[in-house]
Amino acid sequence: MQRYKFIQSNFNALTSLAFVFFVVTSGINAQINNRVPLEKIFFEGTFYQETVNKPKPLDDGEHYTILGGNRLIIRYDYISGRQADTLFNEGIPDCPVKGRIYDYELSHDASRLLLATNTSKIYRHSFSADYYIYDISDRSLTPLDERGRQQLASFSPPGNNIAFVKDNNLYCKDLSADTIIQLTFDGRENEIINGKPDWVYEEEFEFTKAYAWSPDGQKIAYYKFNESGVREFNITIYDSLYPHIFTYKYPKAGEENSKVSIHVYDLATGTTKIMNTGSDGDHYIPRIKWTNDPDVLCILKLNRLQNSIEVLLADARTGSTHSIFTEENKYYISDITDDYITFIDNNNRFIIMSERDGYMHLYLYSTEGGLIGQITRGEWDVERFIGFDPESGLIYYTSSETSPLQRNLYCIKSDGKGKKRITGDSGTNIPEFNNNFKYFINYNSTANTPLRITVHDSSGELLRVMEDNAQLEEKIKSYGFARKEFIKIPVGGGDELNGYIIKPADFDESKKYPLLMIAYGAPGLQRVTDSWDPTLPWYQVLSGEGYIVTGVDNRGTGARGEEFRKCTYMNLGTKETEDLTGAAKYLGGLPYIDSSRIGIFGWSYGGYLVLSCLTRGAGVFSAGIAVAPVTDWRLYDNIYSERYMRTPQENTLGYEISSVLNYAGMLEGDLFLIHGTADDNVHLQHSVELVKRLVMYNKEFEMFFYPDRDHHIRGGTTRYDLYKRITDFILRKL
Repeated sequence: MQRYKFIQSNFNALTSLAFVFFVVTSGINAQINNRVPLEKIFFEGTFYQETVNKPKPLDDGEHYTILGGNRLIIRYDYISGRQADTLFNEGIPDCPVKGRIYDYELSHDASRLLLATNTSKIYRHSFSADYYIYDISDRSLTPLDERGRQQLASFSPPGNNIAFVKDNNLYCKDLSADTIIQLTFDGRENEIINGKPDWVYEEEFEFTKAYAWSPDGQKIAYYKFNESGVREFNITIYDSLYPHIFTYKYPKAGEENSKVSIHVYDLATGTTKIMNTGSDGDHYIPRIKWTNDPDVLCILKLNRLQNSIEVLLADARTGSTHSIFTEENKYYISDITDDYITFIDNNNRFIIMSERDGYMHLYLYSTEGGLIGQITRGEWDVERFIGFDPESGLIYYTSSETSPLQRNLYCIKSDGKGKKRITGDSGTNIPEFNNNFKYFINYNSTANTPLRITVHDSSGELLRVMEDNAQLEEKIKSYGFARKEFIKIPVGGGDELNGYIIKPADFDESKKYPLLMIAYGAPGLQRVTDSWDPTLPWYQVLSGEGYIVTGVDNRGTGARGEEFRKCTYMNLGTKETEDLTGAAKYLGGLPYIDSSRIGIFGWSYGGYLVLSCLTRGAGVFSAGIAVAPVTDWRLYDNIYSERYMRTPQENTLGYEISSVLNYAGMLEGDLFLIHGTADDNVHLQHSVELVKRLVMYNKEFEMFFYPDRDHHIRGGTTRYDLYKRITDFILRKL
């Protein structure tokens, strides 16, 4: 499931927000009143938000590198911003790199670069590539391996070796000897995977590199996935006279998972040890992480229902393990990320994230097994643990303390004293620190102002501005963008939901306006935030046509504590539908909204809620657009579905109640159903099953599918066609 995390440690997701993806036909342009010329948005990128690619800090603490353009890697000074030097450019003689550089890694001694080029997408995050090794001193460029494409290549900490995955096996290249060693030999498609995750781990635990170098570079810990017992799913690809079938392993709710084991390969001895993770094979290992000791590996072990987690320390030499932390939750353990646990003080202590007091906070533990103390506390959630500075003893994190809509950077001592807010700007702040916590680059935006990227010292003092998007702000003003305003919507029991509203620029309270609600509402996530939304120009198109646009974060969404976030447990869809229909009724009761013309639009989980609102909540919305919707959680993957619903065998009634297929006969209003035929995440099967039921009940609806497009439905002119059809539907039906 697309999670749309509010703050993400993988910065690729942040920079992707800089692109505006929507389209409509020139045939609609005549109706737009020239407030936002669509040809400029789509063809000329008039409202493109400038950003700065994620900086990669160097070990000297004073410099960072950035990929500039497609084939240029430059080293900059943090304080001055001056270009120190160019590490790579395409001007080297007989450069074999013909395409863009997709990603790169600099060795710790800054002597070599590892370049990923000519990439091919696999799933949401994964790709294969042609990797090259660039020697900065002599400007030589050599392929990592000429015997085929590779995945997930990375330097060892000393920089003398490179590990990579190819054909489901793990390899290591010795740069001094210019030799390649194959570490595993049993990799086979749809059977055994070494060093990278299976589909469901990549999608739901959100990592692609399933191996890790030890701190001294002498060992490689890696995952082995045995997916032989996982059932296959087939997707038809319409690319030839006889379409071919793409087959991959996809474990649905209640079905068998891959058998996962953790291994450690010792480069010095050429031997492999299996780490003991217990005899209960039906569990997950959402992360492995080396401690500061090169012989001690940390393994996070999660039970199948995901309501119990155990932290194991493994002796990499023998494979023996012992537990240093366990926690159970009456609902589920929230998403396990890279920053879930951090070891400090030579492994004597560790910092861990927990919701044990009802909010996500940081706790300090001894590796001997005892709680030392709670570091952060309050009725707000820590969003991201950034790191611990051993010199100052400060812990850095971001949280929603000021408001669930905002994020700010804080520091605090490990004893919970001396807390200080570092970022002063309102809105959303996403800091990226250098390696010694001396400087950070901050990405700030608000609901009505695009990214402002600045450099600060660790106290928060502004050193310089990297990008202020001043030109975009001027364009926004000149085109008269309607402002996004935040609102509170009352619900039962005295609670309120957070929402936003965008009114036409020429809004007249004495008139009646149609309303379009934007829905997502998935567990733990937010769409109502004080941050720049790259789809805002499309909302301006709708407001220019006389529509009011709104969004509401229903119960189950994030940054308001555990009970609010997890109240939908075991019964997805019910409370969310109550909240969205209730919000629509409340808004429809305002004097300037036409209650007979309220529509709803959602994608993925949002598409699921659109269908639920038009069926279970029938009679409130007059039209709905559901893109790539889940229709029955039994059809979706088991890690996601079971985290919130448990298994279908254990929660049969919950799955029945939550399935919109069972309410197809209750459909009221105009429905537009959209799906990509090659969606590997929410399969086309979801929409097919719904269509069967709608036909059975003689329900009218519109449907469009996109051949060979995945969950994102993009590529070529696809987004142009998609948003043309969505906008046309809104203009016709609402």
